[in-house]
Amino acid sequence: MLSLMIAVLLLTSCGAESFETNVPTDPLAKELWHDGKAEITSYKLEQARYGEMHEGQASMIFVTEDFSKESWTKADTPTNADVPVLKLNFTKKFNTGIYPYSMMLSTFFPFNEGKHAIKVSASMQEWCGHTYMELRNKKQFEVRIDSYFEGESSPEIKLNKTYLEDDFWSVIRLNPENLPIGNAKVIPSFFYVRLAHIDLKTYDCELTRQPNGEETEYELNFPGLERNVTITYETAFPHKIIGWNESYFSGWGDSRQELTTSATLIKSIRVDYWTKNTVADSTYRNQLGLD
Repeated sequence: MLSLMIAVLLLTSCGAESFETNVPTDPLAKELWHDGKAEITSYKLEQARYGEMHEGQASMIFVTEDFSKESWTKADTPTNADVPVLKLNFTKKFNTGIYPYSMMLSTFFPFNEGKHAIKVSASMQEWCGHTYMELRNKKQFEVRIDSYFEGESSPEIKLNKTYLEDDFWSVIRLNPENLPIGNAKVIPSFFYVRLAHIDLKTYDCELTRQPNGEETEYELNFPGLERNVTITYETAFPHKIIGWNESYFSGWGDSRQELTTSATLIKSIRVDYWTKNTVADSTYRNQLGLD
C-alpha cells in the first residue's frame, strides 16, 4: 500500500518533468502519420496585442520526417542516426493598425519515446524589426536569441531540461495520456516569450486535463505570469486540435488589461503540400479558408 501511495504521489507531482511518450498504440496511428501527407489545419484567430484584439488567421501543419542531429535540420541524406519526428509548423498572422505581424514556430518532437523536442525555433516579423529564437536539445537546452530589440539578443542560454509548453501540441497528437498533470516547471511558449518580452526560463505552472465527452480541455495556469492557456482537442484519436484560449495582460500604461487570445477551427485537410506550388493549387487555400 505504501509503495502504491508513493507511486501515485510521484505521478501527480510531475517530478520527472519529462515525457514518457511511446509510439501511439492505436493501429491507425502509423498509417495516419506515415502516409506521405501532412495535416494542415486553419483557424480563425483573435489575437491580443497592445491592449486590443486583432483579427487574424493561424495554421498548424503536422507532418513526419527524419531529423539529423548532425546538421540540426531535416535529413535530406538519410543515415541510421537520424531520428523520426513529428514536425509542427505553427503560424500566426494578424495586423495591428497599419502594420502586420507574421509569427512562426517549428518543433521537432521524436515520434518514438519522445521526452523533449530535439529542436524548437521561432521567428517573428513586424515593421519594427524581427527576432529569431532557436533551442537545441543537447546535454542541456541550448538557446540562442537574435533580436532587433536592444538588450534581447543572446548567443547562448543554457537551461536545465524541463517541460516545454511548445511540446504539448505534439504530445496531444501522439498520446495525450502522457500530458503532465499537477504542478511542474514549464518553459512558456516561444510565441508568448517574444510578445511579452519576458526572460526565457522556467516558470511554475499548474496543469489539468478535463475530458468532456468528444472534447478534452488541457489547461496551463502560470500564476507568476498571470497567464492561462486552455487547449481543446478531440478526445478520440487522432486528437485534432479544435482551438485554444490564452488569457494574459496586454498593453502598457493605461491600455494594459487582461485579454484573451482565441482560435477556432476553420478546416483541416491532409495533403502533400510541398508538391502543391502552382497557381492552380491556390484552390487548397480556398478550402482552408485562408486569405
